[in-house]
Amino acid sequence: MRVLQGITGAVIVLGIFSSVLRTLVIPRPTRSGFTQIVHGLVRRPFQLVADRLPEAEAKDRILAPVAPLAIVVTLMGWLACFMVGYALLEAAVSRLPFQDAMVESGSSLFTLGFASGSRVTLNVIDFCAAATGPVVIGLQIGYLPTLYAAYQRRETEVTLLQSRAGNPPWGPEILARYAQVELLHSLTELFRNWERWSAEVSESHTTYPVLIHFRSPKANRNWLIALLAVMDAAALRLAFNPSQPEAEVRLALRAGFVCLRDIADLRGIPYDRDPHPDDPLRLTYEDFLHGVARMADQGYPMERTPEEAWPHFRGWRINYEQLAYWLARDIDAVPAPWSGPRRTTVAVRTPVTPVDRRPVG
Repeated sequence: MRVLQGITGAVIVLGIFSSVLRTLVIPRPTRSGFTQIVHGLVRRPFQLVADRLPEAEAKDRILAPVAPLAIVVTLMGWLACFMVGYALLEAAVSRLPFQDAMVESGSSLFTLGFASGSRVTLNVIDFCAAATGPVVIGLQIGYLPTLYAAYQRRETEVTLLQSRAGNPPWGPEILARYAQVELLHSLTELFRNWERWSAEVSESHTTYPVLIHFRSPKANRNWLIALLAVMDAAALRLAFNPSQPEAEVRLALRAGFVCLRDIADLRGIPYDRDPHPDDPLRLTYEDFLHGVARMADQGYPMERTPEEAWPHFRGWRINYEQLAYWLARDIDAVPAPWSGPRRTTVAVRTPVTPVDRRPVG
């Protein structure tokens, strides 16, 4: 019995140490089964409530605390598992009842020092437990500023996009607004910035997967919808304006769907790594024409007709549509145009183009 207790305790302690290292220390995409289970359990009751609400704003309010709460519960889960693991080890190397071993394990783990065994065989385990508690809590304290710094960098660019793409963002609206204010020559700067943004999000959201579920400060903003809007704008630009400079546009588009694929690889989401340009889209041609009409209303110059541009646009969008739709449904992103269905039926929010108020005459 004591051998079994010792083996079980060692497995628990080493397994939780592995989870801590994978989550807080190792600077590369690694998956921790423990944290995934905890995040799933924390999210489930909130998601059940959100699925019964008809409005996107109400869903957002319910889901907003999920990711921060999951971080706190993960820390508590780590400490609780360490406490049980060390208690099993102490019970195995001594004749302490499990209840007394739990008291001594907790006393050592949290460095309270109110319980102390008289057996020399417990000293090593007590010292290990006493070191574990402060180390885990210290790592978590250092982890939070890094996490929120990455979140703030992500949200800064998403907020800047609001004046360029509306709220929620939409690919055709980006080109329509740039055409309205005669700033189409500045599109290369937008795409250049979002190429770098995609690289940063790819790195941060695969190293710290909990960031995927961190929601924007306002319900109509969302990092994934913003990225989808920029990629759609890039695909439209390439489809309708083949004579314009393409380097920054292509690179931003490529960086965007590479970012989504990196996240999909981490989450274990299957996708076609080499889709054919003629594969069908879930976005219909009628929805495409609706977006093109928004661009035309603001005087966006088009070198190709919609019929000519559609195959080119489809060939670009097929690289990222599946993953964007899957993630948008998973995180219950704001229901923007061209972003696919959600977990429950909600009204699509279409941004409104500002009225041109420039003086005439």
